[in-house]
Amino acid sequence: MSLSPGSAPEEIPEVEQAAAPDGLAFPRRIPHIGHALLFVCFAGILMLASEILLVLMGFSPAAVVGGEIKVQFPKMQIAAMAATYLATLLAAWLFYPLAWRRTFLDGVQWNWAVARRQVGQLIGMGMLVGLMMQVVTYFVTPPKSMPMDEFFLSAATAWAITLFGTALAPAFEEICFRGFLVPAFAIAYDWLSLPRTNEARERWRTTTTLTPAALIFSALLSSLLFVWIHGAQYAYYWASLLALFCISLLLTFVRVKTQSVAASAIVHAAYNSFVFLVGIIATCGYRHLDRLTN
Repeated sequence: MSLSPGSAPEEIPEVEQAAAPDGLAFPRRIPHIGHALLFVCFAGILMLASEILLVLMGFSPAAVVGGEIKVQFPKMQIAAMAATYLATLLAAWLFYPLAWRRTFLDGVQWNWAVARRQVGQLIGMGMLVGLMMQVVTYFVTPPKSMPMDEFFLSAATAWAITLFGTALAPAFEEICFRGFLVPAFAIAYDWLSLPRTNEARERWRTTTTLTPAALIFSALLSSLLFVWIHGAQYAYYWASLLALFCISLLLTFVRVKTQSVAASAIVHAAYNSFVFLVGIIATCGYRHLDRLTN
């Protein structure tokens, strides 16, 4: 299975710059680490505020029962996450074009046209990875219970997390990790390793090429963060963490290879869809949820 890149796979392509109305050049290397930190911090603050609001309303998000963390009011948790994701994307859509002087989707290199041409391959890849993970986890004994299990105690909640996990979550997470963090970490790596010569500074100023070493570093670091934010859902079980790390590396490869965050979002959504589809089939449309624990 091959993916067609927009240009060389080790590069994020250069963008022709035009003169801004005030005579300043458009920023070239974006999103840099400041842009990424702003996006992540804004989302984190909104999530914290939503959790505090839930507590004040009497919907404590989690509790320790028998030494295990149990998610309480899972529907409210899904609503809070969805509201946070949508509000963050809306704020980013409005703010970043002012800072970048280009559209938000161009800035994060969404590049839907490339993803659309390869949608069949991308969906197939996500489904195949989902199948491979199901086979691998069949031979691994998971913990008796994980916080994620709390989202499958009722059919309504199971369908809500399925919709959230196949539509909104993949798009948001790919924009966050592959749209912001991957280029931001790579840009920071290249800047810190840049020779302090006039020639190197001129090359930095006039190009947007990222080195393979920077992309590898960025892929590893962003994947560790990807694992960290998802780890609690799976009780930090080592097999789940390793699977998440490998999946994140694959998604980063797809994003760099195709130069399209939309492409990695499709693979992400297809993978999640396969995982949920297995549960839907096993429980006859979430009508027999007890089968998930048998």
